[in-house]
Amino acid sequence: MLTLQYLTKENPLSTIQNYFMNAQLTEIMRLITNLIRTGTVTEVDRKNWLCRVKVGELETNWINWLTLRAGGARTWWCPSPDEQVVVLSMGGNLETAFALPAIYSNQFAPPSDSPDGCVTQYPDGGWFEYEPATGRWFVKGIKSMVIEAADNITLKTGEFVVEANNTRINSAVVINGGVTQGGGAMSSNGIVVDNHAHIKVKAGGDTSGGPV
Repeated sequence: MLTLQYLTKENPLSTIQNYFMNAQLTEIMRLITNLIRTGTVTEVDRKNWLCRVKVGELETNWINWLTLRAGGARTWWCPSPDEQVVVLSMGGNLETAFALPAIYSNQFAPPSDSPDGCVTQYPDGGWFEYEPATGRWFVKGIKSMVIEAADNITLKTGEFVVEANNTRINSAVVINGGVTQGGGAMSSNGIVVDNHAHIKVKAGGDTSGGPV
């Protein structure tokens, strides 16, 4: 604590002024330094949309992370532990800071080096990629996909190919075009269309019975 002993010939008033000025400058520099920092996420509270970030030797309190949209349209993508982020502190106060994801690191390197492509890789191996050089949207590593549309879904393409062990359509089907089938039997209500017999067959122009 500064006492009156400094108010002597050896310690003039200017010394006291310099002391306080230096203290103020030190605090100002600390606040400026804390305006923008980089750190590593240590914990994530998904229920309250908060995370804690280690900045140098310090660790923040629970702070918000920034997202793309948070109004009528909302997005959700929480940061993960050990992910590098930018810490933005209004006024240099880390207690009211925000975390801005994210910065690549040796632990989490980029999933692609394409100059124009967009790639998202998930921890379970899920992969979403669009590559303008080839015009291909590539999705892999997922277990299932569900698309719900209340009215209709329209697919427009030159060729539509389905490769699956089994294909099931649970609805009425209208095909406005020819149908070519091969590589196996085609059955309708238990009757194989291309290999079946008819009952009550008669010679001449009579109509035969139903298929069996």
